[in-house]
Amino acid sequence: MIPAIVILLYVTLIAFIGSIAFRRGKTNTEDFFLANRSVGEMVFFLSLFATNMTAFAILGSSGMSYKQGIGVYGLMASSSGLVIPLTIFFIGTRLWALGKRFGHQTQVGFFRDRWECDAIGTIIFALSAAMLVPYMIISIMGGGTVLAQISHGASGNPLIPYKLGCAIVALVVTLGVFLGGMRGTVWVNILQTTMFLCFGAIAVIVIGHNLQAERGQTISELMSSLVHGNNAFLATRERMPQQAFWSYTLIPLSSIMFPHMAIMCFSARKVTAFKRTVVLYPIAILLIWLPSVFLGVLGAAALGKVADPDGVLLQLLDKFAPAWLAGVLGAGIISAVMGSDAHQVLALSTMFTKDIYQHYGGREKYGEKGAVHFARGFIVIVTLAAYFVALELKDKQGIFEIAIRYAFSGFAAMAPVMIAALFWKRSTKWGALAATLFTAACLIYFAVLQNTHKAGDVIWQLGQGKDAIKVLYLNPRPDVTFWNGFMTVVPMVFGSALLMFVFSLITRPPGQATIEKYFPARATVLGAPGSASTFEKGKVA
Repeated sequence: MIPAIVILLYVTLIAFIGSIAFRRGKTNTEDFFLANRSVGEMVFFLSLFATNMTAFAILGSSGMSYKQGIGVYGLMASSSGLVIPLTIFFIGTRLWALGKRFGHQTQVGFFRDRWECDAIGTIIFALSAAMLVPYMIISIMGGGTVLAQISHGASGNPLIPYKLGCAIVALVVTLGVFLGGMRGTVWVNILQTTMFLCFGAIAVIVIGHNLQAERGQTISELMSSLVHGNNAFLATRERMPQQAFWSYTLIPLSSIMFPHMAIMCFSARKVTAFKRTVVLYPIAILLIWLPSVFLGVLGAAALGKVADPDGVLLQLLDKFAPAWLAGVLGAGIISAVMGSDAHQVLALSTMFTKDIYQHYGGREKYGEKGAVHFARGFIVIVTLAAYFVALELKDKQGIFEIAIRYAFSGFAAMAPVMIAALFWKRSTKWGALAATLFTAACLIYFAVLQNTHKAGDVIWQLGQGKDAIKVLYLNPRPDVTFWNGFMTVVPMVFGSALLMFVFSLITRPPGQATIEKYFPARATVLGAPGSASTFEKGKVA
């Protein structure tokens, strides 16, 4: 019960911070959604990193490595440590500059203006909201899992059931965003990111020490027995097909298309904030993913078979850490869950208010304060929806699989739309519309296949016998798989890019005024191709 008390004290502190931000903030949308674009360098890094570290990064990665081995680190962490900083450098800085210059607060607002089309913004909003909800769901699932696993009583039953744990996390996140907006969210992130960055190293040291004291085996001895036993595949990439491994290199492209990541880019005070983030992001990835993946494999050696792989890390803490420390480390996991969930909720609320409510006349009718009230109402509705879906998916799908299948793959497929809008003046709304509808159709189609077929079913193949190419089938997990082993993110990303290119070439280009606005003859927008000393200037030319 002690760990649960520690975590509940922590979430109470988070709610308190949100209330302070509420008293400090102003009742206008610029402050509520972007903290008046005043986020400084270190706070920007801590917040941006927190937006991308969810239950997926800690519980999902350890659960997946428990099942598939140490190679899970290479699937996401190694590629993310390279691709995400590059997207922040090349795309995030340009988004910041354009937002600063033209007043954009969301990527939907930017797309509408860039392609001179209201409808494309509404369609992208609808798709982004649909893809972001699964990401919110895994955060709520992660919070419920942590509280249920770490609060069991003498009988072994959890004192805080999964449903109640999900409700607590959803409530605290909702209150924090509802009261504090962006200001409260980034304040909380300072504490939360610091906690979960320290979590991994402390957990490995404590679990390793107590494991040796209880069993007389060091971590190296335990891992050696694992390598030479029936689970030797956990120390290799034996169960990771090469096609699937390389498919994961496309997943980090999703980062800059996540609404909460793009909105964070608009909130920075100066462009120099991006410099610190680009340098520190790969180090932070290492500090989170390496211990989580390692502990997942260690769990396979120390615990044997567990009913819920997503909870293997929590079971290690429960068994091999003092109760008070298990609570502190559990709070570190909760911090990762809640930090990202808060940004996701705020991002959806920002897009709804700016791109739907305000865009279609709500501000003129109800005023500036009305916009903030509608935003808070939307926060409650979306969080309730995510909560009930999280309850429905319990024990049906893992955190890692939900994130990859729906959120990451979808946003990665939308990356060509963002790249074309920023760097290709010939790109058109018809290209963007084709890519967006293609992405939506793929997500729906693959979800239907996932729920109507079983492992091993071949949906479409070329040829017969040994030389047959399985174009579309379900692998043993079961996941929809493409062309003898590639993940569905591959055809989605390349198909989206192809449609963006082809439809842009065969349709009328944007108006000359728009081209001159976003692609001036001389690069006058900081961060534009050809502009010098991007990080040194720190202001719009």
